[in-house]
Amino acid sequence: MGALFVAALLAGQATCTAAGRTTLHWYGQSAWKIQTPSGGVILIDPWLTVPTNPDRHSIDELSRVDYILITHGHGDHVGDAVDIAKKTGATLVAPYGLMINMVSMLGYPAKQATMATGGNVGGTIDLPKVGAHILIVNAIHGSELTAPTIASPASGHPAAVTSGNPVGYVIKIDGGPTIYDTGDTDVFEDMKLIPMFQHVDLMLACIGDHFTMGPSRAALAVQWVNPTHVIPMHYGTFSLLTGTRAAFREALVKRGIGDKLIVMKPGEDRSF
Repeated sequence: MGALFVAALLAGQATCTAAGRTTLHWYGQSAWKIQTPSGGVILIDPWLTVPTNPDRHSIDELSRVDYILITHGHGDHVGDAVDIAKKTGATLVAPYGLMINMVSMLGYPAKQATMATGGNVGGTIDLPKVGAHILIVNAIHGSELTAPTIASPASGHPAAVTSGNPVGYVIKIDGGPTIYDTGDTDVFEDMKLIPMFQHVDLMLACIGDHFTMGPSRAALAVQWVNPTHVIPMHYGTFSLLTGTRAAFREALVKRGIGDKLIVMKPGEDRSF
């Protein structure tokens, strides 16, 4: 009986430890799911139908989603946000200009997209349903709602609607890591400010080039932010995205920070 009790106790401790971890799932491109130690769920830039996602049923398999974070208005980042919001009741977190356009132009449920979670660069927002807090930071990019994100416009009418500033997010998880999602960006010197206020445990860095920083410039960004670990994203989806994880690894090694790299594949989970 004693041995059985000890075994049960150890099993319970293992379960609690697993439940107390923060788990990331990468769908591909810039689409992430974060499950916090409290059991809450955050999606970032949820293009779950990205061609590199090996699971064709990802949206159907979602049950709980508390918040959807969008970094900017391009179609590969807004992705499937509206369908997911209607399915799960998820609250939208986005730059305010993008938020109101997603409601008025895309049909994101208005009651799930209010000023309480629509902010801008430098602002902090609490996410109580998941036990997290975010800081909205700058990104050097564009932020337009573009076709096919919106219905194809009539001839002579705009096909791209400016929608607030592009941003990144520093996500501080209660009892878990602090995660910096760069969004789509080039390296910029104000990245040096981020570690002055908060150590970053995990940086999710775009490396694809052409539309964002490539591997060499991303490695400089990592050096400035100085996270414990970095995971590359926004590469390999299209032929135009020429940045590779091998080139990123090489660039990090040249700067003496190759040990920070963690490589994930679309469809993979990693706990921290």
